[in-house]
Amino acid sequence: MILKNVFFDTKKTELKPESVSELDDVVRLLNENPNMKIQINGYTDNIGTPADNLKLSTGRALSVVNYLLYKGVLKDRLSYKGFGEKNPVASNETEKGRALNRRTEMSVVSN
Repeated sequence: MILKNVFFDTKKTELKPESVSELDDVVRLLNENPNMKIQINGYTDNIGTPADNLKLSTGRALSVVNYLLYKGVLKDRLSYKGFGEKNPVASNETEKGRALNRRTEMSVVSN
């Protein structure tokens, strides 16, 4: 599931304040499903080097996990992974496509 309202500044890993509402929905989901474990996946577009994009996507996924931990979600219920520019959902030839590729996803690991 793509988390549509998770935002970061360009080349930054700090969550923007506009992300709180979406992430609080994830906290509610986890609170309602106490056995659920999730993985947060980060992705970038293809601008920059593959190594930089992998580092950026990993840092962004970790920022989301850190927010969930701050909100009281137990660490053993959370994992994260950065994929960099791999697995695009749109073409990187346009700004619209690149924007779609810069995303954060949540996968249910177990329920």
